[in-house]
Amino acid sequence: MDISIVVPLLNEEESLPELHDWIAKVMQSNHFSYEILFIDDGSNDDSWKIIKLLSQKNTNVKGLRFHTNFGKSQALNAAFKEALGNVVITMDADLQDSPEEIPELYHMIIDDGYDLISGWKKKRYDSKIRKNIPSKLFNAAARKTSGLKLHDFNCGLKAYKNEVVKNVDVSGEMHRYIPVLAKNAGYGNIGEKVVLHQARKYGNTKFGMNRFINGFLDLITINFLSRFGKNPMHLFGLLGTLVFIVGFIASITIGISKLVKLYQQEPTILITDNPWFFIALTSMILGSQLFLAGFLGELILRSKRNENRYKISEKINL
Repeated sequence: MDISIVVPLLNEEESLPELHDWIAKVMQSNHFSYEILFIDDGSNDDSWKIIKLLSQKNTNVKGLRFHTNFGKSQALNAAFKEALGNVVITMDADLQDSPEEIPELYHMIIDDGYDLISGWKKKRYDSKIRKNIPSKLFNAAARKTSGLKLHDFNCGLKAYKNEVVKNVDVSGEMHRYIPVLAKNAGYGNIGEKVVLHQARKYGNTKFGMNRFINGFLDLITINFLSRFGKNPMHLFGLLGTLVFIVGFIASITIGISKLVKLYQQEPTILITDNPWFFIALTSMILGSQLFLAGFLGELILRSKRNENRYKISEKINL
């Protein structure tokens, strides 16, 4: 199969028929073998009914339905496990991503040898205050932190080699950082393509300031995981050891000072009345806790992860 088109969605009943017809037209005109994977992330409108109808009309349509809303990352992760195409294209369901971009994205993966192509909505039709300005700040921080020179990390329109999506684990709200996850997994041939952005035709945007804040928190998380995720002891163990040594040296110094003054019969105070005693004690306790945190992190990495992050209630054609 040439292409798997992955479409995560939440309450997009109005746009689905039009999006399906548009994708099918592009696929047929370019003679691609394809599948369309709709992932209903717990919609409370008629989105799932429409997906069922589309699957009856077109056998290339497949669907996954979550029991409740688990988030875009979980939707993508579930779809990536099912995708069969040599190239996997992700796009949003709100008609702001154009299916006309798919053929060129496909050829950039197959013919030009890229592992991943990220879309760049250079000209946007969103509110500047609500989305454009926050997106620019977010992308600047992501570029600086990740080292990837992409302009639009959060663009839903992306293309991947099938091998890439099978080897990245998208959890939490890490869908924004799939290029970073791919890079960390060893797929460094990542490119970018300017894509058409269209004004929203139906419904309302799901973007809010909470997503903007969560994006920055996830950026910190993924930066930490990329550097220390495989060896947490390298960070916590080192910090713990250094802090413990500082506290230990301070406590030895306090003790020696006390003994010297007693030997010389000089007036002195109780060790527990010395503020440095509490600084030394706190440092030793913190150092021990940091060391144990690194040790526990190593143990957790060696245990099996719990993959039950979402519950699929229905499937179509899978």
